[in-house]
Amino acid sequence: MSITDRTIRTPQADLRLSQSSGSGMPIVMIHGSGSSRAVFARQFDSPLADAHRLIAFDLPGHGESSDARDPATAYTITGLAQTTARLLDSLGIDRAIIFGWSLGGHVAIELASFHHAVTGLVLTGAPPVSRGPLGMLRGFHANWDMLLTSKKVYSERDIERFEALCFGDTASPSFREAIRRTDGRLRAGVARSMFAGKGADQKQVVEHAPFPVAVINGEHDPLVRLSYFETVAYASLWEQCHVIPDAGHAPFWERPNLFNPLLSRYAETVVKQSAATPARRSQGR
Repeated sequence: MSITDRTIRTPQADLRLSQSSGSGMPIVMIHGSGSSRAVFARQFDSPLADAHRLIAFDLPGHGESSDARDPATAYTITGLAQTTARLLDSLGIDRAIIFGWSLGGHVAIELASFHHAVTGLVLTGAPPVSRGPLGMLRGFHANWDMLLTSKKVYSERDIERFEALCFGDTASPSFREAIRRTDGRLRAGVARSMFAGKGADQKQVVEHAPFPVAVINGEHDPLVRLSYFETVAYASLWEQCHVIPDAGHAPFWERPNLFNPLLSRYAETVVKQSAATPARRSQGR
């Protein structure tokens, strides 16, 4: 198994990505705010990378990708999903499992609302909320720490606190640098767009998804309400809402020994189902 890196130019940003040489159904992994594709290192360093074509990329304004050329349109959930769609099209992907973590989960749901390639959806730390502030309050804990998700300029103390919220005491040294590198305009823009109810109604997208939806969260996630996931009327929830014990907001990083087998089993389910299902047609946006 080998991992290759490349840069793909899209209208909104130049995206840096890594992909494994696995030949199975692609699993596209979208990281959270203040992170980068490096957060998925423990999936790339596992049998998943041999069995599937793992693809992880840095969102605009993150990691080794460029900042957005037009932040006003790119730094929204819809804008980030459209950029992701461009990436999938550039890679010639017609079917894929999309695994979204935190902000990446919301981007994944938005992508699923219009792109034909989404064959499966894995959500971690990303409650599928209804539009507007009331929906947000139902899915997330209302505390002062949540203000960091929308703050444009971070102090060093903010960086340390955000790192702790995302990773507890398990962070790699590079993760703090990823937070520091992030274009703060994205945090502010995404928060504005979600509170204004822009984009798809994420609860409805997940409730009516024509493919299995996997929900895998950490037991001690400090940002999202785990109870909220149980209130969603999924049409096709995979197994149950899984909870990884002794893990926080990033269980795929903190407890890969428990997370990766779940992701692998879910992928097997999607592959079997997609083999008997016609490809979706893109709805456009």
